[in-house]
Order: sequence, then C-alpha cells, then structure tokens
Amino acid sequence: MPLPTRAGLDAVPAYRQGRSAPAGASKLSSNESPHAPLPSVVEAVRERLDGINRYPDMSAAALRDDLAVRYAVDPALITVGAGSVEIAAQLIHAVAGEGDEVMFAWRSFEAYPSLVRIAGATPVAVPLNADHAHDLDAMLAAITSRTRLIFVCNPNNPTGTVVDADALEAFVAAVPHDVLVVIDEAYVHFDRTESRGAGIELFRRHPHVAVLHTFSKAYGLAGLRIGYAIAPAEIAENQRKVAIPFGVTDLAQTAARASLDAEEELAGRIDEVVVQRDRMQALLATAGWPAVPSQANFVWVPARERTALLEALLHDGGVITRAFPGEGIRISSGSAADIDRVEAALAASSPTPDLSVRKEATV
Repeated sequence: MPLPTRAGLDAVPAYRQGRSAPAGASKLSSNESPHAPLPSVVEAVRERLDGINRYPDMSAAALRDDLAVRYAVDPALITVGAGSVEIAAQLIHAVAGEGDEVMFAWRSFEAYPSLVRIAGATPVAVPLNADHAHDLDAMLAAITSRTRLIFVCNPNNPTGTVVDADALEAFVAAVPHDVLVVIDEAYVHFDRTESRGAGIELFRRHPHVAVLHTFSKAYGLAGLRIGYAIAPAEIAENQRKVAIPFGVTDLAQTAARASLDAEEELAGRIDEVVVQRDRMQALLATAGWPAVPSQANFVWVPARERTALLEALLHDGGVITRAFPGEGIRISSGSAADIDRVEAALAASSPTPDLSVRKEATV
C-alpha cells in the first residue's frame, strides 16, 4: 500500500537553486554578493559562536529595535524570518488559505507561485507588459472578491524593472483596503532611480501595505538566511503565529545588526556591484544580446528560443547563469573579474538573436 501524500503537491515544483560553479568559473546564477563578508561582521559572528548551544531569541528583539529606530516604526510591526522567502511565506499564510487568491506579476520571483500553492491558495499570475515591467492596469483588473494579497516585486526579479513611485502610489490607492499589497524590496539597494525605497513611505500612508526586505543581497548574508517585513499590526501578529519557531539563528541576527552598523562601508560595495551591472549590460548589447535596463544586481536578457544558446556560450566561457528555458536568462552582477569573464565569453560569438517580447508563461 502506498504511503499517503498530500493532494495538490504535484503542482508545486521544488525550488531550483542557482547552479554551483566549478573551480575557476564565475557563479552568476544566484544574485549573491560577490564580496566576502565584512571583517567587522565576521568578528561579531565569531564572538557569538560559544553560545550556539542555546536557542536564539525567537522574537529577534534587539534587531527589531534597531530596525524600528531606523524606520521610525513600532517594533511590533516588524517580523523576521529565514530570508525573504520565509517572510513571503509568512505573509501569504497570514492572510490567505483555501479558496483565496494571491496575485503577482509574471515572470517575477520564482518562489511566489509555489509558496501560494503550499498555503492552499490559488496563484494569479499577471503577465508583464511589453517593457518587461509590472502591468498595473492588468493587475487591478484581475482583482476579484477572492484576492487577499498582491506582491509587487520592486525592482522585479528576474527582469530588474522598477515601478516608479507615482505609479505605485496610484496602484496602491486603487487596490481595495481589504487586500494586502506587499512591496518586495529585496533588491532596493541597487536601484538608482528616484523611486528607490518607495515601499516604506507607502506603508506610512496606506493601511493595507507591507514591505519586505532581506539581508541576503546588498548586505551579503545570503548564507545566514535573514529577512524582515514591516506590516500592519494585525498582519504582523499573524506572521508571528505562522513563522517557523526559532527559524532565524542567533548568528544571523548578530550579523544583521553588525551589518546595519557597517552600512557606510557596505555602500561602496553596493556601488561597485551597480557599476559592474551597468558594464555587463553594455557588453551584452554590444555583443548583440541587449538586456532589459536593470535596477537590481543582475540583468535580464529576453533571449526566448535562443536562451539555451546564450547560456551555453557563457558556460563555455566559465560563467554560470540562471536560464529560464524559452524565455530568457538572468545574469547576476559580480566582481570586475567576473564581468571580465563575461566579456571574454561574449567575444567568442556575435549572434543576432530575435529578442522580441515573450508575454506568455506558465507558473
């Protein structure tokens, strides 16, 4: 007799991690920081190692206090989780269940549809517009009486596009107040537009907005898994109910606090990632692979049926990327040496690809 399995999980693909890179290659498949941890952060973590026999503070009170001062909000409105993925899951479970709908643009963060299905809710994917950005009018039109939550990934992963502040303000104002709008700002530190960091201001002005941040990208703590949300009180309370107990380690909390103290030093590293991102975008365009203008720490090439060709070309040059078959390829920004390797790989061929927009995709 077969073992019991949960109905519906056949529709949930296992999350696909960015491919690892062999020795000597550049791993540009996971949107990680190319820099080693700051010495001050490493030292802060090292000082806590003797206490790893103890459970961490499940509430992350000290970190939440730091963040509360930074954003001038009540610490009770801040929740933490094991990276932005767990925070997104908390938000979904806090408001949605069987029969409810959770909306997001598509293509956007790959985990959204799986997290929604795991919660028992129904994912509603609204295609990006011709500029590979959120189609806010279409998203408004897709709201139903079953809609409970809308994700706006800003900048969007994997396309790097940004919803400007005025458009986002108008969108949030038009969404019914019984629908939670989550502004996922995992990549906000790399945004060089005037809209940078609009989420927290929207949270202050609207009662149905939550903001999601992570320490994995700009702060370089991907291996420690810590993110946080700022949300309305009733949402934050529900998040604490559905959060994994002790999901954020003491070492992660310590590293996050040390990183907040080192933001001036980190800013230079972020600027370098942005410089290399823009350089890579120019190199791709020169080689006949124009990328979508990005405000994240990666670029998106809508290569469609030539995606495998570009992935192979870069792979042969020692560059490991994230390909979405039939749609495009996402290449993380790295160090100057990483982008040198991208340049050398592109120089091996001069394709003239068809890069017209692909709007349809399944989730």
